[in-house]
Amino acid sequence: MRGGDGRRGRVSPAETAAGAAQEAAGAAFYDMDQAEKYLRGRLTVFADLDAAAAAPARREFDALAEAATAASSAYISVVDAHPFDGRPRSPAEWDAVARAFRAVTDRMTAISARLERFGAGVAASMSRLEAALDQLPPRLSAARDAVAAADAAVAAARAANLDAAEQEAELAAVRADLARLGAAGLGGLGLNGALAAAEDVARRASVVREAAEELPKAAEKTRHALASVRTRVEVVANRSGPVRDAMRTLLRSYAQACWQDLRGAPEAVESGVERARERLNEAASHVARAEWRDAQRALTAARTELNAADRRAAQVTGRVAELAAVAADPKAAAEKARFAVRDAQRLAMAQPGGAAPHHARVLDGLVERLERAPAGLTGAHPDYWAYLTELESVKTAAGDVVDRIRAERAGNN
Repeated sequence: MRGGDGRRGRVSPAETAAGAAQEAAGAAFYDMDQAEKYLRGRLTVFADLDAAAAAPARREFDALAEAATAASSAYISVVDAHPFDGRPRSPAEWDAVARAFRAVTDRMTAISARLERFGAGVAASMSRLEAALDQLPPRLSAARDAVAAADAAVAAARAANLDAAEQEAELAAVRADLARLGAAGLGGLGLNGALAAAEDVARRASVVREAAEELPKAAEKTRHALASVRTRVEVVANRSGPVRDAMRTLLRSYAQACWQDLRGAPEAVESGVERARERLNEAASHVARAEWRDAQRALTAARTELNAADRRAAQVTGRVAELAAVAADPKAAAEKARFAVRDAQRLAMAQPGGAAPHHARVLDGLVERLERAPAGLTGAHPDYWAYLTELESVKTAAGDVVDRIRAERAGNN
């Protein structure tokens, strides 16, 4: 072989230097390529763990990767342009080859240094996330344990012939979420999302377990409620007679205006009791079939009917008592209203400068209404109810004045 200096079999120093430059360029290319691939993989993990935090790093890395790709292309171009094919070259030509390889080596080495600095910059975040990643397996294990406990509680409820359909449906949804989480790992949720999902599965499974464990207590509570409502039905039913008697007293002894709003009250009480009995029978049927939620709904409906019937009965008997009291002593009811007005007057006069004109006008009007109220108690059957209603309106208006005065005082402080 003839070397570049024309002497066969001898390699010139220039050629040796060019070969060394070529080898250095190959090593630099390998180092840059490996660094870029390693960091790309780390960023993929970073994005899986925390996509938001990884986004700025991804943008910075993309710029570095673009520079590495351009440097790789430049390296390949130099390799293609300067093949070591054994043909003779002058020292000047070998020097040019060496300079080309050294230039591209410097370029790739600089990019490798930038990649290294970038890797050091994301290392702290990666270490933190990877440490947090260690929390995921135990949380998944806790979620599986919670689902297993819920499954056992629901199975026990079914074995006891309790209606656990609601718990079964929720447990199925929880189990499906656990299966998806276990199969997909982070599954695009990110680390925080996966940890939160595991905790959510455990929490919901615990709720299912507790609800299933409460079913026997709920069943016993429903049985007690059934007996209690059955007793109350009879209590309210027994009020029907007194209500009819009270209504007869109203019709016989007082003006129509005193009782016209109560017309049909006895019938309403009796029909309410009848509807409550129907709901009670429905509840008993549901209890017999261990349909506890339906039984509770029926019992709630029965209580609603009884409450309405009880209020209606109390309105009638209470009206008789109120009218009898005012008929016996009309002045006593008026005195209560008068006391309320006087209390408002004292508070108004206690303000700096005395009563405000707008409060004084209202209070003077209330005094006049009190003086006029007894004038309506005329005839064989006075309208005592209108009298009581007027007195109650005066008391309410006096209370409103007191509230306004206190509000104004608070606003001025």
